[in-house]
Amino acid sequence: MSSSGLLSLIGWTFLPNQIAGWLQSIYYGITIRAGEQRPIPGTQRYVTHRRRIQMIVIVLYLLFTIFEADWQLRREGDFYATLGVLPNADERAIQSRFRKLTILHHPDKATTAEAQSAAESYFVTLKLARDTLTDSARRFAYDRFGPEVVEWRHCTTIRDYVFAGVRRAIPFYVSVGLGMLALGFFGYLEWGKYWRYVTFAAICALEVHTITRPTLPRFITRLVDPVVNTMSGRSPYLPFQVLQLARKIAFTVFIALSQLGPLLREPTATGQLGGDALQQRQLNRLANAVKLADQETVRLLSLDVTPFSADEQAMHALRSGLQEWLVQNTIRSDPTVRDAVGRALAKRRQGVPAGARGNR
Repeated sequence: MSSSGLLSLIGWTFLPNQIAGWLQSIYYGITIRAGEQRPIPGTQRYVTHRRRIQMIVIVLYLLFTIFEADWQLRREGDFYATLGVLPNADERAIQSRFRKLTILHHPDKATTAEAQSAAESYFVTLKLARDTLTDSARRFAYDRFGPEVVEWRHCTTIRDYVFAGVRRAIPFYVSVGLGMLALGFFGYLEWGKYWRYVTFAAICALEVHTITRPTLPRFITRLVDPVVNTMSGRSPYLPFQVLQLARKIAFTVFIALSQLGPLLREPTATGQLGGDALQQRQLNRLANAVKLADQETVRLLSLDVTPFSADEQAMHALRSGLQEWLVQNTIRSDPTVRDAVGRALAKRRQGVPAGARGNR
């Protein structure tokens, strides 16, 4: 996986959930007045808001990554853009444009050493672009496999370039296909699995068609390219740019679907329980906490009485003192016990002269 793909994977792992949490806090800060209680995490209302916000964040992040992939592709440029000609330019137009550019940017016209070095580098790029686009076999390969074809030294015919490109593409598709099967076997990427395999097969078919045919599929030349040209004024995509963009979009969509799938289902897992189930779970947690506290109290009490364990008289006095303390501070302080004792004393005082009743 390339560095950009790894960064994209890391971004998809952390950013949507983190941004959704921030946006939910901002949303509550705007919509809930001061003094009103915010939805408690884990309640149905809180979970519903979180799901909706996170789905919006995932869709927006998906659109951003697609835009970023297109921008990166355009920023890298191509030989046609370097020479300033259209992808359908013939050899005569390419040679004419090359001569004009070499006259304008010839290294001999540079006045400083830095400018001359830059002019020489640009001249080498122009010459490489001209040599590639005026050779029919290399131009065919460049349109379908990109700038890397200039390093394929042992290829001379279209057939050679096609076989070399296929050999370089097979490891990518084999590794991706095996990875998808492995993730599915271990229970990952279950949601939308069918469409994920369909998309993968469609990209394979698109690449096979692109590298073995003189033109792109019609839906690209008649739909995608006109839309892109109308919206941005850019020249049509080259075949290798279409393939690179399709791979990046498919990779991004696969990750987005794996995150959107659980959110599209009704919440039933832990942290997304209904009111009754959530209350029962909280009661169970409280009972467990009380049990643990009781066990810790017994342990601490046993540690406190350890010095008296060998002295029976001291242990007897300690037990008597604890019993008296429990009676005085627990039983007698109970409102029910106090009421019962009061009623019993009131009955005993009935019929007794006022001076002999006392205060008990």
